Amino acid sequence: MSRSAHPAGPRYADVLPEGHYVAPPTDLNELDPRVWSRTVARGDDGVVAVGGMDVKRLAEEFGTPAYVLDEDDFRARCRAWRDAFGTDADVFYAGKAFLSRAVVRWLHEEDLNLDVCSGGELLTALDAGMPAERIALHGNNKSTDEITRAVEAGVGRIVVDSFQEIARVAHIAERLGKRQRVLIRVTVGVEAHTHEFIATAHEDQKFGLPLAGGQAAEAVRRALKLDGLELLGIHSHIGSQIFDTSGFEVAAHRVIGLLRQIRDEHGVELPEIDLGGGLGIAYTSDDDPSEPHQIATALREIVTRECAAAGLAVPRISVEPGRAIVGPTAFTLYEVGTTKELPGLRTYVSVDGGMSDNIRTALYDADYSVALVSRASTAEPMLTRVVGKHCESGDIVVRDAFLPADVAPGDLLAVPATGAYCRSMASNYNHALRPPVVAVRDGAARVIVRRETEEDLLRLDVG
Repeated sequence: MSRSAHPAGPRYADVLPEGHYVAPPTDLNELDPRVWSRTVARGDDGVVAVGGMDVKRLAEEFGTPAYVLDEDDFRARCRAWRDAFGTDADVFYAGKAFLSRAVVRWLHEEDLNLDVCSGGELLTALDAGMPAERIALHGNNKSTDEITRAVEAGVGRIVVDSFQEIARVAHIAERLGKRQRVLIRVTVGVEAHTHEFIATAHEDQKFGLPLAGGQAAEAVRRALKLDGLELLGIHSHIGSQIFDTSGFEVAAHRVIGLLRQIRDEHGVELPEIDLGGGLGIAYTSDDDPSEPHQIATALREIVTRECAAAGLAVPRISVEPGRAIVGPTAFTLYEVGTTKELPGLRTYVSVDGGMSDNIRTALYDADYSVALVSRASTAEPMLTRVVGKHCESGDIVVRDAFLPADVAPGDLLAVPATGAYCRSMASNYNHALRPPVVAVRDGAARVIVRRETEEDLLRLDVG
């Protein structure tokens, strides 16, 4: 579905094509378990609870908007990925999805590794006690300071992304008297079926070194010659919000073709391949993501088959789920401020957050679900657009949803599957204060990232 470009965002009140709408759900009080975290349930009084705490208590204690994270669900998903891949593979949680010191400690306790892509993420990981050897550093333009800090700390892998970076990492490692383990990120010419802004494996983009034209092979040649580097393998990432493994099959075929070329030309069989992340989650009931054990089985079969055809030993596999772990474990809790009916179109329901706490709808045209969570309702379904409070026509949280027709100011709404990227990409647009992240478990809640204050907002303004 295309929309006309507009300087302030999507065309105001853009109406979807005829026939787009499906029938409203039979029961607006029902919560689809594919979309909500595992401990979310609606009580007999109609109020939704998570981790044993109802949303009214959460709103009273922590305010709205707030990101509410189900700690038990997060930990269970970590274990599911770890168990699916076993001890002969590596699971790196992609910290860019959402990172805090509490999350780092949970990852450590659940025996997952961590993928970071900036000096700030690396600082958070080390400060929270993640062993450096279980950290991988990504990024297409790592600064000298970031690389130096990573090498000094002893990170397990640096994923190098350019010819300059190969030389830079090697020089820093040699200066520090170390030999740094690295992977080379390659672009394999596979474009996942996703939004063009988050499809990352086609050649015409900023990440990696393309297989086409021999740049990846040349990067391998250079890395093998440098004393400061220990080349472990090849890294490939084909995109985000992927629901099947067909793209991984093509990518693995091409990566293993490169491994065979390396063996034939250099006499070296590299021991690792990292197939990246990007596995999708259910944002709406129409989404049908695979379970970790299904993904692990499929990827192992693909790599084993390709290696057998190439006459190579099967390398150690790494994967990098971020969204697939944290995405479903959180929802954003809002309070309704106003409702505005546009006859013949829809009703606009305005909440006390918006694009400052969830930019993905405006940026990626992302779809979300929403539910009335502070009470049950028997009112008729009403076509709504849930919008924020920002001075921007593109400030949309949920573009099209059905809510009860009696939704009113003061009601609490929750948007599920906001654990990934929403807090990470949150902003102070219109000088909004970024919401807290509240972790809930066993009937208790605690803030793991506090709400910003007005003092925080003014502290950086030195004018």
